[in-house]
This record gives sequence, structure tokens and C-alpha cells, in this order.
Amino acid sequence: MSTAERHRLIAQAVQEEGTVTVGELAALTGASEMTVRRDLDHLAAQGVLERMRGGARTLLLRGDEPPFALRAHEAVDAKRRIAAEVASLVADGETVLLDSGTTCLEVARLLRGRQLTVMPLSLQALNVLADAPEQTALLVPGGRPRATEGALTGPLTLASLAALRFDTAVLGCCGLTAADGMTAYDLDEAAVKKAAVSSSRRVVAAADGSKLGRTAHAHVGPAGLVDVLVTDTTAPAEETAAFENAGTTLRIV
Repeated sequence: MSTAERHRLIAQAVQEEGTVTVGELAALTGASEMTVRRDLDHLAAQGVLERMRGGARTLLLRGDEPPFALRAHEAVDAKRRIAAEVASLVADGETVLLDSGTTCLEVARLLRGRQLTVMPLSLQALNVLADAPEQTALLVPGGRPRATEGALTGPLTLASLAALRFDTAVLGCCGLTAADGMTAYDLDEAAVKKAAVSSSRRVVAAADGSKLGRTAHAHVGPAGLVDVLVTDTTAPAEETAAFENAGTTLRIV
């Protein structure tokens, strides 16, 4: 088992169980207790979990948004397939607005070096695109990054979006349902997503199957704002069918 896979299993176990011992994690991963302790120290430093004597506990309260470092370990293969499909939908020469989040970060890696103009809305994606070849023109928005997330929000971000028009906005989401539309955990981030929709000719939602059928508390907009939905085979069939029946172009990878 690779280190990344072991970290993913440990993070998932702590999130699901709340509190897990070193011995339980060693049995789960097949690694030594010494290795598990090092893994827990590493994940605690990333803000994924909290170390405690003999094990670890989750940092999340019910309804909390999982931290970026934890989400980065979840559904990695699905997110990469989704990112590849999203990148294939973007034509050379387009001006692209790229949302924050782990799936959009995978998209940033694939857009790097393409003949595009890209404005990322997270520090992580800005870092990926900062030294891209010159055919990829980078626009840097204003704003204040959310702690641990790197997502840019606030009046400077909204002003940057209002001043520009984009061919395609690639949006991530915390929740997406046909009934409630797109939602986010953070009100400021929801405001940025709304502004992104208003400034873009086409909205492509990049969401792994766990996001469909889920609703967070900050409303972004109705399901109809999504022109193209790219998700994976774990998405609930009733949700994907509802989006397709409403006229959204559906891509399942």
C-alpha cells in the first residue's frame, strides 16, 4: 500500500468513526504502529485530524466542511477523470474562470500549457499555473484567501469578476441537487460562485458523485444555472436523470 493510499484510509477512518486508536489503524492498513504514528503526525500537521494519546480524533462537527487537506485524499481517481473530461470541453483560445476546490485543482494541472486565458480562484491553482508556459495567460484576481482552504473571497474578488467576462466558468460545489440547486458551506464563497455565473457564458460543474444529492446551507443558485455537469459513476442515478431531463448536458466518467 502506498503512503498516499494509507493516508487516505486513515483520514477516512477517523472521519467516519470520530476516534480511532493506533492499533486499529495499524490493523486497517497493515502498517506498523510506528508508521501509523508518523502518518498521524503528518495528517495532524495538515489539519486533517487531531492527535490524541494512543490515536486520533476528527476535527469536524456535524455539518462542517471537511478541510482541503482531507478532501484532497478523497475520490482522487474520480476527480482526475472528471478533470480530464472538463479539460476536453475547453477549446483553445477560451477565457476560463476556474473555481477553488480539489477537483478544480486537478483541472488547473491539465490546463497548464494550453493556449488559454485562465483566472483561478484559489491559491493552490494559482501556484500550479504561476510558472505555466507563456501560451497560458494567467489572470490574478484580488481577494482574501480563506484560512486552510486558499479560496479567494471578499469584495476584491467580486470586483475582479464583475470587471471581466469569461467563455467558461468551471465550478466546484459542496452540494448539488436538482431540487435545491448548487450550494456551498461558506456564504462568502457562495457569493463568489454567484458572481462567477453572472460573468460567464457557460457554466461547467465539476462534482464527484458524493456531492450530488447533498445540500449545504449557502445557496448559490438553481440547478438550471449548470450548462454541463461532469460527474462520475457513483453519482445517484435519480439526480443525474433529473439534471438530464431538465436540459443539462451530462457527462459521466
